[in-house]
Amino acid sequence: MASRLCGAFLLPTIGTTKQQATLVADSEGQDIKKKAYGSRNPDAVVEARRKRLYRHQLTGLPCRQLVLDHVAREGISEATGWRDWKAVQEWNSEDWSNEKETILARLMSMRFRAVDQALRKNQLTSAAQLMDAIGRAAGEGQQAIELNMPSISIKIEDD
Repeated sequence: MASRLCGAFLLPTIGTTKQQATLVADSEGQDIKKKAYGSRNPDAVVEARRKRLYRHQLTGLPCRQLVLDHVAREGISEATGWRDWKAVQEWNSEDWSNEKETILARLMSMRFRAVDQALRKNQLTSAAQLMDAIGRAAGEGQQAIELNMPSISIKIEDD
């Protein structure tokens, strides 16, 4: 169970939130916890707020609009909103670096599922377009295109 400091007493708190705190000695020599994000917001609150912004970015709005909506929704300052956005951008770059190797395999499996669903719903035009996309991704048709394309070669000779 977590606990929080209240005056000179250590009071238990309900929940499993982790607060990243540093101990600072006051004038009487007692240790006082100093929170990383000020006295109002423990790390768990900040982390949850940033996760909500991370989820909200999937709406496709521009970053300025996302931050302004986040500020209005969460009741925070604009500077705090931009700090949250910077943290979300760091998460995005971490996600991309972690998933870069597997993204093609995931895209192909999504295409196969989409073809399967299109065939089940008798959407043959959509299924044909998806199969063409799968073929292009697999390299099918590139050799046929290269064989059928005329080639021009020009040589300039000096006399």
